Amino acid sequence: MAEQPALSFAALLRQLRAEARLTQEELAEAASLSPRSVSDLERGISRTAHKETAQLLAGALSLTGRVRALFVAAARGKAPPADVLAARQRVTPGAFTAAATRALPRDIAAFTGRGAELTQLLGTIDDLAADGGVVGIHAIDGMAGIGKTTFAVHAAHRLAPHFPGGQFFLPLHAHTQGQRPVEPADALASLLLTAGVPAQQIPPGLEARSARWRDQVAGKKVLLLLDDAAGHDQVRPLLPGTAGSLVLVTSRRRLTSLEDTTVITLDSLSPAEGAALLARLAARPGLSARDAAVGEITGLCGYLPLAIGMLARQLRHHPAWTPGELAAGLAVARDRLALMHSENLSVSAAFGLSYADLTAAQQRLFRRLGLHPGPSIDAYAAAALDGTTLDTAHRGLEGLYDQHLLTEPAPGRYQLHDLLREHARALAAADNPAESDEAAARLLDYYLHTALVAGRYFTPWTGAYRRPPPARPSAQAPDVSAIGPAGAWLEAERANLHAAVDYAAGHGQSLYATAIPAAMSGFLAARGHWDQSAALQQSALIAARQGGDRLGEADTLAGLGVLQRETGDYPAATASLARALTLYGEAGDPFGQADALNSLGVVQQETGDYPAATASQQQALALYRDLSDLLGQAWALDDLGLVQQGTGDYRGAAASHQRALDVFRDLGNRLGQAEALNRLGELATRTLATGEARERHTQALAIARDIGLAPEEARALEGLGQAHLRDASPGQAITHLRQALAIYQRIGAPAARRVQQTLQNHQLASITPERQTAAPKQRRP
Repeated sequence: MAEQPALSFAALLRQLRAEARLTQEELAEAASLSPRSVSDLERGISRTAHKETAQLLAGALSLTGRVRALFVAAARGKAPPADVLAARQRVTPGAFTAAATRALPRDIAAFTGRGAELTQLLGTIDDLAADGGVVGIHAIDGMAGIGKTTFAVHAAHRLAPHFPGGQFFLPLHAHTQGQRPVEPADALASLLLTAGVPAQQIPPGLEARSARWRDQVAGKKVLLLLDDAAGHDQVRPLLPGTAGSLVLVTSRRRLTSLEDTTVITLDSLSPAEGAALLARLAARPGLSARDAAVGEITGLCGYLPLAIGMLARQLRHHPAWTPGELAAGLAVARDRLALMHSENLSVSAAFGLSYADLTAAQQRLFRRLGLHPGPSIDAYAAAALDGTTLDTAHRGLEGLYDQHLLTEPAPGRYQLHDLLREHARALAAADNPAESDEAAARLLDYYLHTALVAGRYFTPWTGAYRRPPPARPSAQAPDVSAIGPAGAWLEAERANLHAAVDYAAGHGQSLYATAIPAAMSGFLAARGHWDQSAALQQSALIAARQGGDRLGEADTLAGLGVLQRETGDYPAATASLARALTLYGEAGDPFGQADALNSLGVVQQETGDYPAATASQQQALALYRDLSDLLGQAWALDDLGLVQQGTGDYRGAAASHQRALDVFRDLGNRLGQAEALNRLGELATRTLATGEARERHTQALAIARDIGLAPEEARALEGLGQAHLRDASPGQAITHLRQALAIYQRIGAPAARRVQQTLQNHQLASITPERQTAAPKQRRP
């Protein structure tokens, strides 16, 4: 038989605590010590204790007489721990066979929210009964501070009556400051001691202890709560084998390799739950979860329970503070995390323990994600930011996701919690500034170059896309070589591109601040994102002027002029385009001059100044021809056709629109095709060729819907409605006009007023299709 190892003081303390049916936290509280001190002694990190500490522990364990004296001596390393056992057994024989089978930590009265998750977990009882011989395993995961332990303990108390064989709680310390994660063999020793197995009967070795543990709980329905697990290897040996038992495991990692596990992932609290939690914990008379300041505080906490709890306790213990003052201080703080602390605990420290678990490459990526200005990121942007390959970036993001340092709100798109973002930014700020600047520059390059490629399919409003971009293209970029994927990428990255513009403007990089909005301009117009386009143009204009970038200012004014025209502000559009034309002339940029003239001509045509419009369009067309710019020529011809329509030159208008359509088709520009077809359709309706009009608008409608061009889709529907009105087909007219009106209203286009007026003029606004069908019958004699 193998020689049994000598009993250590750590094992003695664990056994005495188990007999007393105390958790580490409860023993620490009874002895007026910190839980960390008790944990360090039980794990052997602190092999001996000061005399005062030993006496406090002896008192908390109700030790008296010779047993107490021997315990204090053993704690100080001056007596064998076995002597304490022997003396204790002489006083109370068989005491160490008692089992502490009600070992859950205390529940908290302020538990808030988690209704769906709790319902799922409480339903476990029925599932266990149905599954027969299965041990139920539930992995409760989530980021640091999300409330995993609080939730698991609360659920365990609710479930406890169903497990008469005992409820066991074991902290595994994957993320405890100054401690290494508990080895499975040591964890099994703690469980066996808690279950009443004398220390002398605990076998050495992991496999033997695991078998002894399974035997100890065989035939019993037990609930085992394993808190803060490091991974599946730490958990698997601790699992009981008894049918009907339940294991709850909390972890900051996703335990993907733990078989037959039901996963419950905890997210941030809802705003209502966060406010309720803060109000309960603050326990202030008159403080309500509905108070505006409470909502502001919890929002600035990112609805993270740990942060909310810390700030609630600050309010509770500082009666002179007002919630409004605390909210205002958080809102303007340069470092919010520094304000989120309670005694020796802090949100930053909790995040720091998760960060310490990462590899060096993962830590670098996490820090650099703090530099990303937008709300989400994909592997391409991460590769640019981190200066790695696409595969490496993808693995890095997945690694951070597995550690609950990122969420994945959509496939392949990752987000940082607001407070984790602040933590990452603080780490990046402490990093090498030159490396951080290079990482941010790579990201701006990636966004600009990809936006330029994707934006070409939507005809940007200025000629900025024709000029070489300010920096090198990214080594890796998504395929945006067709209008479908180009539009999908621009939509997915729209918020990130906007954030990149704001970042560039704030860091004195006017080239990026002006070029990215120029690249996006046509797309934003095609999708009806007028407000975002306006905000981007204004940011770009300020950045260009502050940076003395005259060409960037011209590009921005040209884009702003088109936006003002599209939204009906013709005086502002005229002023912006005229100033852009002057700046392009001073810079010697004929492409810019041609674009500005063409746009100015459209404004003049829409305001009824046909002579000026004709001159502007013809000058633009001549410049485009001199520059051999076929796409520019097509747009100028199409816009000239509108002027010709306005002056009654229908033959000339038809020729101009058709020539434009032919060029658009040769170039494969589907946006131009949709616009030229719509204009041909409108011309056909004017000349009473309604059959041709319906055909042209139907073709335009198909293209617009296929590539997501909301303005042209609405215009085609409006054109179909007008053609049906000319044909005295009010039922079909109302259908198309109402569809057009809905789109115009959705994208905020001024044309909505025109369609509403058309409906009113023809008394269609209040007539349903059913009444349209019935009306003729009512008028018959």
